[in-house]
Amino acid sequence: WVELTPALVSSWARVVPDATLADEERPEARAIAALHGEDRVVAVVFEVLASRWGDSAPLRTRAWELLVRLGERERLADLVAAVPADTDDAMMSDLATGLRDLGVLPGNREEMLWLRRLREPARRAFWDEARDALAGFSAQRRLAMELRDVPVAVSVMRHRPDLADASNEQLEQSLAERLRGARQVSREDVGGGRAVEDRLRDWRGRLTWGDLAAMHLALDAFAEPAVRRHLFDYARRDRDDRGTEYGGVLAMDERGRYELLEFPPRMRRGDRRFVATQEMLDAAYTALFHFHLHVQEPSNAAYAGPGFGDRSYADAVRANCLVFTSLSADELNVDYYRHGRVSVDLGTVRRPEPS
Repeated sequence: WVELTPALVSSWARVVPDATLADEERPEARAIAALHGEDRVVAVVFEVLASRWGDSAPLRTRAWELLVRLGERERLADLVAAVPADTDDAMMSDLATGLRDLGVLPGNREEMLWLRRLREPARRAFWDEARDALAGFSAQRRLAMELRDVPVAVSVMRHRPDLADASNEQLEQSLAERLRGARQVSREDVGGGRAVEDRLRDWRGRLTWGDLAAMHLALDAFAEPAVRRHLFDYARRDRDDRGTEYGGVLAMDERGRYELLEFPPRMRRGDRRFVATQEMLDAAYTALFHFHLHVQEPSNAAYAGPGFGDRSYADAVRANCLVFTSLSADELNVDYYRHGRVSVDLGTVRRPEPS
């Protein structure tokens, strides 16, 4: 029975939707306790992570995700900090370098892959810039950062250093001022039959520096006529194409210019779904936002904001995301969202006058 330990950890790591049992009460946890002792349950998961029970990369990744979910981030940070620089354990090498240079730890498999991609030689210049940018933040602020905040921090230091110095309260207040009087549109929560919390006031005091800085950068981007022209042209082409939604990434180049990067879907699954390609994900590792469009009809307000599938996507990739919804041929509603069901309506973008 003891030989089933890796399988029990792997099963326990899988999230059960709408679970009625707490993690500590699940049958896998109780079985591990019966096999190894009540006081060794978490220690056994650490042993799986350290390859004590097998060196399968997917199994070790699931053990990491489980430990994060169990609230063991501080112990994980201590474990990673103790990894020797010359380790031949690729997974631990990535984690240790990410913690040392950027001060961040991944939360799931996708973020582990994200970290590994950032360490590739082709992205060495970005990594070095990110390390230098994050060194300018306080230890307390770095402690709250996630991988999705790394491109935001780089872009802030390139183009908006004032955002780096502002407190969260100051950023929230200035964002509220920028959104004052904005036209905002809410959908009904398809899954729960209730109004979605998508106003800045709904999340007061709960947004991170990365959330607030990212939204400021998004509003800066939409103030650029060239960005808006590209966005409305893309929306027109999407509306004409009934086989798929369109999407891509919003990035800032090295000269501080915002740009929309278009990516065709990995597969065409109908006019209400966009399936991202690996090429898009590769570009998004150093970009500010993933985005997609809800523009099937000129007036699509009933579908404003992220839907259930969009929120599931954000939970999986843990990136900053935007969705644009058509309110008319000349106006798009914009929503920012990320994992944890966080969603903020950023008002609308209007088609620029012809140049």
